[in-house]
Amino acid sequence: MDWMSAAEESRSGDKPLCTDKLPVNCVQEKCAKALHVIVEQFGWMPFVNSKIHLSFMTSTIRRIGDETCKGVLCDPMEDNGTDRKPKSVAFFKSNNLPLRFISTLVVLKTVTQVDHLAQALDSLCMDLKSDEGRLLFLEYQAVPIVVHLLHVTNRGLVSGVLDILLQLSMETRFLKPFLESCSTESFFRTCAVLLKDPKVDVQILEKLSIVLQKLSKVRSNKKLFDMFNIPQVIQEMQRTANPDHAFLVINLNSILFHLGFARAKMLSPSVSTNHD
Repeated sequence: MDWMSAAEESRSGDKPLCTDKLPVNCVQEKCAKALHVIVEQFGWMPFVNSKIHLSFMTSTIRRIGDETCKGVLCDPMEDNGTDRKPKSVAFFKSNNLPLRFISTLVVLKTVTQVDHLAQALDSLCMDLKSDEGRLLFLEYQAVPIVVHLLHVTNRGLVSGVLDILLQLSMETRFLKPFLESCSTESFFRTCAVLLKDPKVDVQILEKLSIVLQKLSKVRSNKKLFDMFNIPQVIQEMQRTANPDHAFLVINLNSILFHLGFARAKMLSPSVSTNHD
């Protein structure tokens, strides 16, 4: 961001740069281009020798996330010398959807502060209500970025992550590519750990069961369910489930049915109509 600001400053003299005084599309276009490169680099990092980059990349990545959250503070002094309240340009709150979307992914990937992560998840969930947002999510292969936060150690964030997955599980033209992007060992391993957590609440299980129910319809996913013993875990959950949690039980039955672990008679006609 400093590099882009310097380019504009060199054209305007030594006067401090305020991003809100630049041409409307100037900062947005340049930020979108730079952030796109940053997101791509995350995909390459696992293939780079950690001894070469780890010592200095950790602090660099953390700063990228912090700056994306806080943005740039404009000079608090106006040209006429009057005091002015500093204005923060939080890129992940931009009115420009592509810029906001990429910035949100950068925050989710680099920041560790729970409150900032929660805000980013809320922003992402809202953006996924539009077709453009869903398309960007798939284009940037963002499933691993959000699933990385789907751990029992991040209990305060789990619900927000699942809300995002639920948005993408809706019956739209993006459902199939979304399910394909979730059909990985890493995703199923994370889900299995969450299912086995004795402290997870029923609302979390209900949300997760909806996503797994969609994935259970994909035949090639049966081996992934089996690999992490998810059918056995679900059978035990089904056996011990509170009868009052009817929605959860319905989804568990549907998952087992699609995986061939239950007979059709286990599902009532109304359930079959809604979930098959």
